[in-house]
Amino acid sequence: MKNWFKENQTHLLIIGIFLLLVVFYFTPVWQGKTLLQSDVMQARGSQKEIFDFREKDGNTPLWTNSMFGGMPTYQIWYDHANNVASYIGPAIRKVFPPPADALLLFLLGGYFLFSVLKIRPWLAAIGAVALAFSSYNFMYIEAGHISKAYAISYMAPIIGAVILTYRGSRLWGPAILALFLALELRANHIQITYYLFIALLVLVGFELYYAIRDKKLKNFAQASAMQLVGVAIAVLVNASVLFPTYEYSKLTIRGKSNITKAENGDKGAHGLDKEYAYAWSQGIGETITFLIPDAYGGKTSGLLDENSNVVKTLTKLGMPQAEALQFANGATPTYWGEKSFTQGTWYFGAGIIFLFILGLVIVKDRLKWWILGATLLTIFLSFGRHFPLISDLFFDYFPMYNKFRAVESILVIPSVLIPMLAILAINEIITRGSEIKDLDKKVLYTGGIVAGICLIVAILPSILALRTSNHQEYVAQLQQHIGDQALTTELVNSLIADRTDMASKDAWRSFFIVALTFGFIWLYIKKKTTVAVMLAAIGVITLVDLWSLDKRYLNNDSFVDKSIYDRPIQEREVDQLIHMDKDLSYRVLDLTTNPFQDASASYFHKSLGGYHAAKLMRFQEVLENLFDSGINEDVLDMMNVRYLIAKNPQNDSDNIQRRSSALGNAWFVSNVKFVKGSNAEMDAMKTFDPKKEAIVNEGLKDQFGNASIGQPTNADIKLVSYHPDTMRYEYSAPNQVFAVFSEIFYDKGWKAFVDGEEVPIIRTNYLLRGLSLPGGNHKVEFVFAPVSMKISNTISLIASIILVLGFGFAIYLSLKHRKKKA
Repeated sequence: MKNWFKENQTHLLIIGIFLLLVVFYFTPVWQGKTLLQSDVMQARGSQKEIFDFREKDGNTPLWTNSMFGGMPTYQIWYDHANNVASYIGPAIRKVFPPPADALLLFLLGGYFLFSVLKIRPWLAAIGAVALAFSSYNFMYIEAGHISKAYAISYMAPIIGAVILTYRGSRLWGPAILALFLALELRANHIQITYYLFIALLVLVGFELYYAIRDKKLKNFAQASAMQLVGVAIAVLVNASVLFPTYEYSKLTIRGKSNITKAENGDKGAHGLDKEYAYAWSQGIGETITFLIPDAYGGKTSGLLDENSNVVKTLTKLGMPQAEALQFANGATPTYWGEKSFTQGTWYFGAGIIFLFILGLVIVKDRLKWWILGATLLTIFLSFGRHFPLISDLFFDYFPMYNKFRAVESILVIPSVLIPMLAILAINEIITRGSEIKDLDKKVLYTGGIVAGICLIVAILPSILALRTSNHQEYVAQLQQHIGDQALTTELVNSLIADRTDMASKDAWRSFFIVALTFGFIWLYIKKKTTVAVMLAAIGVITLVDLWSLDKRYLNNDSFVDKSIYDRPIQEREVDQLIHMDKDLSYRVLDLTTNPFQDASASYFHKSLGGYHAAKLMRFQEVLENLFDSGINEDVLDMMNVRYLIAKNPQNDSDNIQRRSSALGNAWFVSNVKFVKGSNAEMDAMKTFDPKKEAIVNEGLKDQFGNASIGQPTNADIKLVSYHPDTMRYEYSAPNQVFAVFSEIFYDKGWKAFVDGEEVPIIRTNYLLRGLSLPGGNHKVEFVFAPVSMKISNTISLIASIILVLGFGFAIYLSLKHRKKKA
């Protein structure tokens, strides 16, 4: 044991430094505070019913009625208790609470990757810092995209495991790949995993080329086969995450449209609408922010202070400073790129960019070509609608690519690969600097070009456009808001001046960082300083550069007392009034926000609205076709929306409207209208009375059997027991009747029983459930127990056991081998 500590003392010291960085960056966490993240607040709203019933009966329900009329909980929150990866993250969080745990994972994962590349420890530590402190990692954390942050943190060790396997490790490479891919998939952010898959596919392509060239196809095949085993185990460990999600996704907005497009007569393609998917495309010119962070104005709002030109202009006109600050950060966006809005900039470090470009010139390692190829490909793909030549090719033909939106997110790949090549460049200088022809010239020219770009922007920031493509529209809107053309012109000029100042200041900042990094590299190659001094200096420069930039987006002011976090959404008087209604499951539509992009109401009510990236396609199609010109009262009635919450235009207060026309949990109709196809279903719903008539696709006619629907005279049906997974009704009817239930139709798990005997659930009114029921007094029960969850949970348990045993076997063999060597 003493020898082990001695052999690994440098690694342990570096890990100790990482722990200190985590502690100091997230000081408020240790003071009992927590982040008040916007997306986490939305998640708390959507999860409230899940946790209420979990606390009540000890089991996590599989369905919730808190959003969009109902959806599976495993798309919102589920414990996946049979998945071994479900226990690793919580174990870390017991010592390092979120979001500190995410930063620690970034650092340790990066250090592992650079260690696999056989980089000396202190240089590997610099690489880990560069990778971990990349700006968007912190913006994702600040915004509450914590699952995305976890998924990104596992990318580096997965890449390291793949490289380790191709470099000859047939034991630890696949074992580590299986472990970290299992954690990656458990983070349940498939978009990030998919982008990682694209980058690794490029790597495998290069490895295949080298295997053919070097006549080592057998080694390549063996390494690839072992990795496929590791991948298979990781996938099976996450069977309960992946398989039900795949099943669900086919019925969501990421699946296939049910409505025939009028313009081409074809059903909508699988996947998202291209315009929607490309909404957050990285502007081509915005790539300069990799080097100069606020060249495009940083984040949309919140960066203007009392010294800004806009605020000074407003205060000169007599506006109080506090009011001027509020107006400036609300109406005058500093960001001038092409995204609708942004929380910040993709910045990888000025010194790191210089070293990355230098690496393209001097690095001999064959990984360089993979890094360059994958980096260029993913940058081109991030351009989305701005570079359709490549984006459309992937969107139209590459499997599953069209399932994801916000294509700029693919820049998480360069955020790992660019620091990789930067560190390889330093390593090249240290290990074989004397062998590199004209090294001093290559360093000088590269540094001169990168510093020169910064200097040009610093001196002449006007070479940047500083205006969006719809600048004139913005000016017109501002003038309409202000009502004064002269003042509008003055404010816009002040805003452009602020954007100019921001770009210039950050260009100077980047210039000095590049100059300092270049300086220490230059001193080393001229033998004026040592490796230790050079690495220490570059490490400090890189850390200070990225740390200070990240603090613009995630700092101590981002944290709040835990008491606020524990009650993230405040109950209003209108919520209290609605809760006086003790009925079992009426719904609420909150119009005080965008109801279908906000889950606040879900915290207190069974909401028709909500916030989720994958709504059911049929629900979305109802919104697009029946709510296109305003609120559709018939749809609200059939969805049992008993209460509307809206703003009083007189005093901006919230008020409630009780809708007496809401049809309740279930009702009988006197007529069933059969129509042909989804388009006809939707058209029929534009003019029908849901109280009297039900719309059913004629393709479902056989589910009625031979029963004829009678008039529901003196018939009655009521909900007698509510649980999200189990709903029980009692009814009385003199003859065969047809009942419509204000519950979302989802045939991947819901079953219906009449007096314990299963009956078919008939999709009714496009997205609801209907039952053909016999006359008499009977009990109806709806039960949600998807077979996919039952089977996949069993698979997860078996695969988890295999993973644990396999990892244990790898440790056993390693110790045995070590003992033999000793």
